[in-house]
Amino acid sequence: MKLEEIRSLAKIMEESGLTGLEVSSQDGKIRLEKRPPAPVPAPLPAAASGGVPAAIQECGTARKTAEGPHYKEIKSPMVGVFYTAPTPESEPYVKVGSTVKKGDVLCVIEAMKLMNEINSDQDGEIAEICAENGSVVEYGQTLFKLR
Repeated sequence: MKLEEIRSLAKIMEESGLTGLEVSSQDGKIRLEKRPPAPVPAPLPAAASGGVPAAIQECGTARKTAEGPHYKEIKSPMVGVFYTAPTPESEPYVKVGSTVKKGDVLCVIEAMKLMNEINSDQDGEIAEICAENGSVVEYGQTLFKLR
């Protein structure tokens, strides 16, 4: 397979949002695979009490108050950077105490230079925001608690 053909396949992958592509021809077989870069966590600012990062301390403290069978956790479906608003100048999508309906946008997670809107899967009220704006979040990490 010629270099120009490989570049063409790579362009098709990029435009289609594919992470893998395998092509067989008379000349042989080629497999292209795109792997996401490993996230580099940003350092968390230390809190005034005991040097525990503020985001961890804040979420840990709030968890004690927002636990119980009537709280629903909204978890991150991916690894990426958590943003509370569509742009730095915009108001956050939601705040603690905001009422949300199923399908409302709660935040954006940037992954591989794509902005992914995270929607509420139920009606409720935001009881807690467990991630800090601009922080790296992991797959399955709790982002919000609804009551």
